[in-house]
Amino acid sequence: MPASRLHRVAVLVSEGAKPLDVGIPAQVFTTRASMPYEVRVCGAAPGPVTGGDGLSYAVAHGLEALAWADIVFVPGYRNPDRDDPPPSVVSALTEAHERGARLAAISTGAFTLAATGLLDGKRATTHWHYTKALAAKHPRVRVDENVLFVDEGSVLTSAGAASGIDLCLHVLRGDLGVAAANHAARRLVAAPYRSGGQAQYVPRSVPEPLGERFAATREWALRRLGDPLTLEALAEHAAVSPRTFSRRFVDDTGYTPMQWVMRARIDVARELLERSQRGVEQIAADVGLGTGANLRLHFQRILGTTPSEYRRTFARGD
Repeated sequence: MPASRLHRVAVLVSEGAKPLDVGIPAQVFTTRASMPYEVRVCGAAPGPVTGGDGLSYAVAHGLEALAWADIVFVPGYRNPDRDDPPPSVVSALTEAHERGARLAAISTGAFTLAATGLLDGKRATTHWHYTKALAAKHPRVRVDENVLFVDEGSVLTSAGAASGIDLCLHVLRGDLGVAAANHAARRLVAAPYRSGGQAQYVPRSVPEPLGERFAATREWALRRLGDPLTLEALAEHAAVSPRTFSRRFVDDTGYTPMQWVMRARIDVARELLERSQRGVEQIAADVGLGTGANLRLHFQRILGTTPSEYRRTFARGD
């Protein structure tokens, strides 16, 4: 994509569309100095669209917006297990995908993407209440009910409404880097990063104070990434056994404690590569990875690229 051109985002509003699902990508990608995006809200045709929860939408664009977009968000809508998307919408989404656009569903918008056949043979998720219905209606889709979002490259899906924020921040991280995603998260007063593999909800049998204690431990660890952090130290801070800590930590984050620590260190390294002139060796020491070789090893394993390539792609030009 030419550096001078804004990233083009279309938000496709269906009959019965859920207000939060529509608003999340429209707000996250709104055009501003820190966000080089242009958003168009569209429907099967320009004009009024009856939404869910007592709201309606006046959309300015029809399906031609899908031919314009680099990424199309499909918000969730009411009764997806009973109401099929119009053939014109299915065709427009398929054509947009063939042209190279990414398609991203929030919540029950996954049913619309599944109707195109583009999720066949791929992992996908939707709101936990509808995962079984999605699997029954589209048996060729590999439905995963235990994750917040799934990125299959050119097609992405997310769980309930709040996970739409996680999906949008995930897209931002890929487009603009971790600093821009963190900036957007602060603007939204949202968690800057929740793993796509995190559980959609924590089992009710888990006492809430323990969840709060684990969140405090994660915050404590984030302030000490440059120090040695062991499973035993984390569990001691949370005042539970290492075994209990490990089990609950996976439920809360989708990662083992040490996987989470490593990814947190890599995220801080990413931001330092984007926003500072520090060398790789210094950054490795700052984030607790010791040596540049160690940083390069884990950077390549987690992100599939090198620190120097990442810096060339995302470093500020000012």
